[in-house]
Amino acid sequence: MEKSEGRQSRKKVVAVVGGGLVGALNACFFAKRGFNVHVFESREDIRKAKIVKGRSINLALSHRGRQALKHVGMEDKIISKGIPMHARMIHSLSGKQSPIPYGRKGQYILSVDRANLNKELLSDAETYPNTTLNFEHKLQDWSADTGLMTFSRSDGSKDQIHADLIVGCDGAFSATRKQFLRRSRFNYSQTYIPHGYMELTMPPVNGEFAMKPNYLHIWPRNTFMMIALPNLDKTFTCTLFMPFEDFEKITTGDEVIQFFQSYFPDMIPLIGVEALKKDYFRLPAQAMVSVKCSPYHIGDKCVLMGDAAHAVVPFYGQGMNAGFEDCIVFDELMEQFNEDFRAVLPEYTRVRVPDDHAIADLAMYNYVEMRAHVNSKWFLFRKHVDNVLHFFLPKTIIPLYTMVTFTRIPYHHAVERWHWQNKVINYGLLLSAVGAVLGGSYLLTKHSQQVNKLAVPAEKMWTRLVSFRIPGMMTTQM
Repeated sequence: MEKSEGRQSRKKVVAVVGGGLVGALNACFFAKRGFNVHVFESREDIRKAKIVKGRSINLALSHRGRQALKHVGMEDKIISKGIPMHARMIHSLSGKQSPIPYGRKGQYILSVDRANLNKELLSDAETYPNTTLNFEHKLQDWSADTGLMTFSRSDGSKDQIHADLIVGCDGAFSATRKQFLRRSRFNYSQTYIPHGYMELTMPPVNGEFAMKPNYLHIWPRNTFMMIALPNLDKTFTCTLFMPFEDFEKITTGDEVIQFFQSYFPDMIPLIGVEALKKDYFRLPAQAMVSVKCSPYHIGDKCVLMGDAAHAVVPFYGQGMNAGFEDCIVFDELMEQFNEDFRAVLPEYTRVRVPDDHAIADLAMYNYVEMRAHVNSKWFLFRKHVDNVLHFFLPKTIIPLYTMVTFTRIPYHHAVERWHWQNKVINYGLLLSAVGAVLGGSYLLTKHSQQVNKLAVPAEKMWTRLVSFRIPGMMTTQM
């Protein structure tokens, strides 16, 4: 089906600031509705760049993101360029590998390359005749009253545009959001966690993956961890998450190898001694920030989406998925309110802020789970209990990870339900334990009584034996 400009009567101008993942996808959503869409990106066109600058942590695409891609006809194309991961593969210090499935059979998350996904989305946005992509345009200022925007270009010149709607998708350090900070009653918080990340590459072995490819591999070491995601070129992108102070203790190549021998000995032959030394010092450990703010809109003129509204740490694999869900939630509200920005924008803030704050908190929690809890027998037991209950009561008990990753249950509803389920399950386990103790005590008591009944005749018989007298003999005193 050939793409059209949608509702041709609509000629409002939508300016999307940021040509990253969420910005490019948003361009597709707005273009599909028939708006005149202008995308402004401060960097060069990554489709033409020799070196792609920016973050490169592999992404885990799941249900929420896939639904947004499906809405603009991109799901199948992206899936074909990703690698399914059906479970976590836990690597112990001894080298033992233990899988923990993500969900039911057939459920998986998809390892996708950030740069390739961004290129595909930009190319798709460009196929709409009502979309214009502007690269090397940096936002300087904009007016919430008039919609006038000023951009500086790489050659020093400036461009101006009037927009009916400004959509800020320009990342955690958003230039669009700066205008929000100048206004009263805007809440904003920014938190850097004390851990950084560093990426290493595990090359193929004889042209094939060095490890099983359909897993998200994790080396949990309590206060830090390593993960590895598969790539289409048969490499693994390995990411070490660790406190900055621990990164700073390692200053030489020999110390790198000593560190890996102590905590990740199975990785040394797979990456290679020299490659480890080189990769470790290629770039310093990078910081991770969590951003929360509210509201997400100003009047009917501007709205924030993606990391500009809610940057999250990467430990739940939901940063991109939450950003993509922003797009589809906004589009659903556009449909509900007949594209009336005055109604759509405040409703978007009301609906989305609790969800995005919830996933930000969950991402923080999941880091502890990934690096430490997966080593706990209690965690594994509870995981098994949750899965068994979900199998028999699929609509009543749903594991948190399943709600977050394989449904579109609003994030904050998933958290509320998770807390309720935990109370119910823990209470049930407690009652079961108390019941088992009481039942065991009853059986022991009953058994003791039976033993005592048998013991009484035996005691009487012994008494008779020792008191038995043969005529003419002396009685033995005992």
